[in-house]
Amino acid sequence: MKILNYDFKHLRGDVCGGLTAGIVALPLALAFGVASGAGAAAGLYGAIALGFFAAIFGGTQTQISGPTGPMTIVAASAVAAFPGHPQYIIAVFLIAGLGQIVLGSARLGTFVRFIPYPVVSGFMNGIGVIIILLQLEPLLGLPTVSSPMAALIGLGSALGHIQMQSLMLGALTIAIVFLVPARITRVVPSPLIALLVGTVIAWQGHFDVAMIGAIPSALPHPTMPGFEASQVGRIVGLGLALAVLGTIDSLLTSVVADSLTRKKHDSNRELIGQGIGNMVSAFLGGLPGAGATMRTVVNIKAGGTTRVSGVIHASLLLAILLGLGPLASHIPMAVLAGILVKVGVDIIDYRLLSLVKRAPRTDLLVMIVVFGVTVFIDLIVAVGVGVTLAAAMVAVRTARQCSVSVSEVEDRPLDDLAEDAIQRETDYRIQVVTIRGPFFFGTTANMQDKFSSMLGTQVLVVNCLDVPFMDISAVFALGETIEKLQAARITVLLAVTAEQRESLQKLGMDKLLAPDAYYGSHEAVLAAARKLLAQHHQRKTMVPRVSGAAS
Repeated sequence: MKILNYDFKHLRGDVCGGLTAGIVALPLALAFGVASGAGAAAGLYGAIALGFFAAIFGGTQTQISGPTGPMTIVAASAVAAFPGHPQYIIAVFLIAGLGQIVLGSARLGTFVRFIPYPVVSGFMNGIGVIIILLQLEPLLGLPTVSSPMAALIGLGSALGHIQMQSLMLGALTIAIVFLVPARITRVVPSPLIALLVGTVIAWQGHFDVAMIGAIPSALPHPTMPGFEASQVGRIVGLGLALAVLGTIDSLLTSVVADSLTRKKHDSNRELIGQGIGNMVSAFLGGLPGAGATMRTVVNIKAGGTTRVSGVIHASLLLAILLGLGPLASHIPMAVLAGILVKVGVDIIDYRLLSLVKRAPRTDLLVMIVVFGVTVFIDLIVAVGVGVTLAAAMVAVRTARQCSVSVSEVEDRPLDDLAEDAIQRETDYRIQVVTIRGPFFFGTTANMQDKFSSMLGTQVLVVNCLDVPFMDISAVFALGETIEKLQAARITVLLAVTAEQRESLQKLGMDKLLAPDAYYGSHEAVLAAARKLLAQHHQRKTMVPRVSGAAS
């Protein structure tokens, strides 16, 4: 059943994903509000407003938005810059949202398509490790620390002050989220099970453990911005810094969501949605934010598949604000920490890590550098360093000089099938994609755009004989495209050199393509395509005899 173009088969997953993400978002929103200096309520207001409007107007179906660490740091600078002048701070946050809308309207969000896979992998691995490190102290019953380095430095001291009840709840939570069978988690996600079980045990057992604590219980009053002419420069500067930071933060989360869902986000629409959400949040006195990687992954892993999950996440936070605060206040922090450990483990990119011994050294270097900078310095700086290291600007210029051409070979003789017969039988077409020039992260977007028009063909030939080199981003993009085409029952054949074939198979392509799918010349691969098409046509035209008569 569909209402307003929504397919209700996704409802259960969206509800589970949204509720789980909302519960995880609650303590984070409150903590970011306190850290910013604007108060816990500001964090909650920002999570509600941005989470709701970015979900509706954004371009990433499963993205969960709200206050984030990088955005909170800059927001705290704005709060500190204008003490006693909340209208100035609101103006800063409004300019941040407006700046994102301008960037999206100018279609500048598509730059994220040129981020190399090793950069995304290093970022994902770094985020996963950060999440795990930041949960170590809460698992032991101690206050959350502010950075991964602080977690590592303070771990020795923390081990000497373990709160056993918190450790027990955290261990139980981790056991549930990792060990609950898949047939159960398909009905009720394991994080939700762990949350309920851990909370009930702590509540009924009167455990003396850290809880979420008191929740604000009033709707915010809209506040209008205002500023003096002498403050325009500082206000605009901070607002634009937030806009750029939020853009990078959100689009990186969109890339992570794409890698988990194998879907494609709309970068420009995402920026417009984020901008609208941040502007509404500013009017309500809330913190600005961005797409939140941790919460987005929680949503996806719990079953969220559409933007309805984001709306449910925001609605839950609103319901908690209006009346469920006393119940939510009993959730143990150790339980949330256990849930987040599972999130951290799941977000790590095992795909590239499993190929460490076979992947190109340059790609591994980029991934390791991005990982290190992400964990020990800054998330946004890490991406800048990684893209620079991968020579993004050179790659984009080179990509413009490369060409990807599509040519139909249905008018060529295909074994015994006549030329006019092939043209009539459009369901069984052969098409050829020829890639010329370097095949790397700068050209993968162009290639995937070409492949999007292949649905409807029967046999697709990918000719890489004119490719001097290909990087791991291109190999992974090609593999994902082949999976989609095979799911649509399209046979894929490759024309590659011996060196290219060896590299592709080392990087896992042999799991997708049989040995007879590789050919060393254009003529050989076309002959194989003709043969496959002829065989398929022959099977379709063979009509089995049916005995018996109808009465």
